[in-house]
Amino acid sequence: MLNRRHLRIKVLQELYAYFQSNEENYVRVEKELMQSVSKIQDLYLYLFLTFSEIKFFAEQRIEENKKKIRPSADELNPNLKWIENRLVEQIENSKELRRISEEKKVNWQGDEQKEMFRKMYLQIRESEVYFQFMNNGISSYEDDKEFLIALFKNDIANSPLLYHFFEEKSIHWMDDIDLACAMVIKTIKGMEEGELLTLMPLYKPEDDEQEFIRELLRKTISMNTENEKIIDDLTKNWELDRIAKMDVLLMKMAITELQCFPSIPNKVTLNEYIEISKFYSTPKSNGFINGVLDKAIDLLTKEGKIKKNGRGLIN
Repeated sequence: MLNRRHLRIKVLQELYAYFQSNEENYVRVEKELMQSVSKIQDLYLYLFLTFSEIKFFAEQRIEENKKKIRPSADELNPNLKWIENRLVEQIENSKELRRISEEKKVNWQGDEQKEMFRKMYLQIRESEVYFQFMNNGISSYEDDKEFLIALFKNDIANSPLLYHFFEEKSIHWMDDIDLACAMVIKTIKGMEEGELLTLMPLYKPEDDEQEFIRELLRKTISMNTENEKIIDDLTKNWELDRIAKMDVLLMKMAITELQCFPSIPNKVTLNEYIEISKFYSTPKSNGFINGVLDKAIDLLTKEGKIKKNGRGLIN
């Protein structure tokens, strides 16, 4: 489920591309923003479908071993603990997962993808997590769940093969993968024996997150000139073109949010953009942005341009 910080980052990415291109197509950039956010669900689905692919190669390996001219006793009577994992069976039987994946055309079809999972399975067979699970002598739903979570964290979410695939599919997915992985883990933790798999929605039910990102995008664009003047006035010792473009854009978004979203406290807006700057701008940007936005809050409050609803929202 998406959080506000990640949504702000998606808006930041689209605004950066918009201002770099020097075009004025509001409709296109908004459409691209919503598609970019929607694609996070694709990533979530791709990750969920990895378990079946890995199981397929485990089953294939078992069948190949049985067909040997002189199979060993272990090959004729293999350990089926992974093949019979109860949660993987729930995932494979999920009509909801199948329906949404088919609607969004998310699947692992293709020779390159199959080869990738063959390699992943061989790596997993050598992992400590896999060895301990296969040989711990425990047969329970909770043991299956603990293993699936450990397998996902250690051998799937951190797979260089998967990272390369996702990077080729979308450059923005490198920013989204941690969130999508967290969604997968939370979904697995919530699974119960005998119940249907319930996938997580992108947005919180009855929330205004979609409207939030649309408004933040639109208002930051429409208020660009006045926001630029505010930043210019507050950084008199700096020429605007000497400030990192990402810093300027983050401050424009923050100043827009301060004025246009009365239900969001000033402190929340300030903290969010400072945190985002730590990952998307220069090492010293967070201190610089903090100083400018503090001044912006004082200025805009005095001018009556920041109006918050509810007790305690000014700070």
